[in-house]
Amino acid sequence: MQDTFIQAYPKLLQPSVAVAGLWLAHGDEPLLSQWLIDALRPHWRAQNYAIKRIELVSVKSWQEVLSELVSQSLFDDASALIVTGNHKPDKAVIAELERFAIDAQTGAHSHSLLWLTPKQDKRAQTSKWFAPFAQYGHIIDCNLYNEQQRQQLLQIQAQQFGLTLSQEAWQLLMSHTEHHLLSAYQTLWRLSYLFAPQLMAEVDSKNTSHENPSSQPLTNVALDINDLQAALVSDAQFSVFDLSDAMLAGNSAQVAKIIFQLKATDEPTTLVLWAISKDMRQIMQLMDGQDPQALGIWRSKQSLYQQACRRHSKAQTATWPALLYKCDQAIKGLVRQPAWELLLQAALELSGQRLFKAH
Repeated sequence: MQDTFIQAYPKLLQPSVAVAGLWLAHGDEPLLSQWLIDALRPHWRAQNYAIKRIELVSVKSWQEVLSELVSQSLFDDASALIVTGNHKPDKAVIAELERFAIDAQTGAHSHSLLWLTPKQDKRAQTSKWFAPFAQYGHIIDCNLYNEQQRQQLLQIQAQQFGLTLSQEAWQLLMSHTEHHLLSAYQTLWRLSYLFAPQLMAEVDSKNTSHENPSSQPLTNVALDINDLQAALVSDAQFSVFDLSDAMLAGNSAQVAKIIFQLKATDEPTTLVLWAISKDMRQIMQLMDGQDPQALGIWRSKQSLYQQACRRHSKAQTATWPALLYKCDQAIKGLVRQPAWELLLQAALELSGQRLFKAH
């Protein structure tokens, strides 16, 4: 059986799929191969498959594949073997693969073999090595041939993220990502985090309803072009100076978003700690009565600092030096807690959102 990815993928997302036998996926879109594995993995796990990978470094590597198939039959109830590489099997291996596929069809075993290869042209698809997969297995063409297929796949991903985009929003998204599949997918992933509060509110409303929550499908968050434009602007790269403004203004949600963005763009942790510690120390000095101008605080930011001072008591700020010291220790690898986790805690603390109660 041969399908395009856009035909096969929605079927694989169904609750129950027969996965035994031969599978061949060929294409030059690595993301589609990964989505295929991600779609098959829940079915393998549901059927208690043992999953193993083998890379074909030469034609001889097929002997390792055959040995693994034999050991699967002897020792495992069910196994999934993911094979990567473009070395074609010889005549003897082809015969073994055909026997494996036929046995799977007859129910002699329930093992699965997935071979991921680069795109195969029409000539390659008439070769003898291709025949067992075409005649007895599943072949999935993991290539995109037009813009409509790209958008169809991204719409499926958007639905899984809990998002629905208008047609104008889709056009903006594709233009913004230059019609690049991975970039568009990553943007959808970030949008799902940006609109997570709305998604969680929807879940909570369903769960608190008098009706059975499981019987009520969740409604996706609908985004139009204005929502997407605002989101793309808000998702632009931030600096530590943006972090300072958000902390001083007490905007905890913005603080968290900026910290995640700084982490994703590999901003030096030492620079982030410098920004947090500078603001914390200046707030403590202001609360001790020192003059903002003497501390070098710009006139345009003095109101932000005064606002931050009003949010905190001296008892709260007394814990800050120890927290900053712990952040420094984490950056140097002297404590086991991740540095970014502690930096987020410190940034939120300054914004007025305490994650942990003081003992």
